[in-house]
Amino acid sequence: MSDYDVAIIGGGHNGLVAAAYCAAAGLKVVVLEKNAHTGGAAFTEEFHPGFRNSVAAYTVSLLNPKVIRDLDLARHGLVVLERGIANVWPVDDTRALVMPYGLAARQQAIAAFSGRDAARLPDYDAALDRAASVLRRLVLETPPNAGGGLAALWKGARLSRSILGLPIETQRDLASLFTESAADYLARWFENDTIKAAFAFDGIVGTYAAPSTPGTAYVLLHHCFGEVNGKAGVWGHAVGGMGAVSEAIAAAAREKGAAIRTGAAVREVLVEKDRAAGVVLASGETVRARAVAAAVPPKLLFSRMVPVGAVAPSLAARFTGLKSGSGSFRMNVALSELPRFICLAGRQDAAAALTAGIVIGPTLGYLERAWLDARTHGWSSEPVVEMLIPSTLDGTLAPPHRHVASLFVQHVAPHLPAPRSWADPREKEAFADRVIDTVTRHAPNFKAAVLARQILSPLDLEERFGMIDGDIFHGALALDQLFALRPVLGHADYRMPLPGLYLCASGAHPGGGVTGAPGHNAAREIVRDLKKWRWLPNAG
Repeated sequence: MSDYDVAIIGGGHNGLVAAAYCAAAGLKVVVLEKNAHTGGAAFTEEFHPGFRNSVAAYTVSLLNPKVIRDLDLARHGLVVLERGIANVWPVDDTRALVMPYGLAARQQAIAAFSGRDAARLPDYDAALDRAASVLRRLVLETPPNAGGGLAALWKGARLSRSILGLPIETQRDLASLFTESAADYLARWFENDTIKAAFAFDGIVGTYAAPSTPGTAYVLLHHCFGEVNGKAGVWGHAVGGMGAVSEAIAAAAREKGAAIRTGAAVREVLVEKDRAAGVVLASGETVRARAVAAAVPPKLLFSRMVPVGAVAPSLAARFTGLKSGSGSFRMNVALSELPRFICLAGRQDAAAALTAGIVIGPTLGYLERAWLDARTHGWSSEPVVEMLIPSTLDGTLAPPHRHVASLFVQHVAPHLPAPRSWADPREKEAFADRVIDTVTRHAPNFKAAVLARQILSPLDLEERFGMIDGDIFHGALALDQLFALRPVLGHADYRMPLPGLYLCASGAHPGGGVTGAPGHNAAREIVRDLKKWRWLPNAG
């Protein structure tokens, strides 16, 4: 007899989404989270008295609209505020690329750097929209599985026909975006180095790669899927921080009957009669279940939780050998005052600009050197920094007249060159100083305004949230780790090689970001396999 129909390892947002859908289908579900809180990386905490912020995940756009509707997240308290301006790129003391929303306004901003690039923008947007619309239709699809029999063959044939039926120009767009570097792809569209760097930034976010690395054009596209409050391409802030997203999903899951346990670290998957039969907790407690769904990275799952010998060694090696490592470093800072960027002085939109993502990465060469530096020395001497100041939109995060800022930084080596280690606090502090100095070069009051800071290296991301190698996507978004190849060919349908074991987080299709899509898709397959044929609302 089983205690539950489904035991979910990890209470990150995808694990909670999977729990909500499985419970809605009538299954008895338990979520087992090692930390004292749910949400995984989408979590808000007080890091200095009176100052709260999102710890790792830091902005909203990719959360799937169907998940928002199905789980009625607004009723459970989720409120997302839109940035007043999309992004700002300080260039030097006199120039900044301030990118608003809307085609005409964006063209006007780009024209200050290149009239030709402004004229090319509508065609560039159209090409990305065509490609994104194709892939957006696949986000909630279960990929065809190699070795999956006639059903998989039929699904693969249907997908092939749909792609081949597209206009040839759209097929060319897709081929370019899946295979090229961001730098090469953007060079066909734009001439100005700052404009190319602005668009290339999305190609290196969470990716330990340079803009010239093949495959980064797809990462750029991956970040084009989003919307906020029904508005495509908009980025926003969840009131209360990213923890508010997870809290709303957890409330929906509980309402549908799911049990959620915190402080319940899973030691290993219980295997009986060659199938997953539950989990064993670090405490020694056994939780039996008909199915186990892992909301942890597949590399972590097979290296630390699936018993040796439960899966063929050659296949297990494919999972433990997955490419991972984002090259990302995360900081929060408490501020006594807002930063005063030299390049924004005197601008009428200066206040709105501080609600944007402020990106320090003014040229393609700057982005390229940041990666080369990290590859050579362990971290960049001139890092790429994206700063958000969510307290400009959300007064709940800081005391009156004070602010919090999120700093998402590229690039650092996931593992420092030996004998150095991210376990050495001196390494973390030294790089954090470099990040603060980088921002201060553009906003001279910034360093003096920092009251306190929270620092997370790749090792901290792994130890706190299970993001092995510090990979925020649970595995690189590389061509050989996408769609039917994610995480491993033959296991893209959320079913792992151990019967009864499923993958329901970002290491599965469609990949990383706070989307909820992997949890949604995995739950659908679990429900089908457990023969609970009660259709989910608007099931995809």
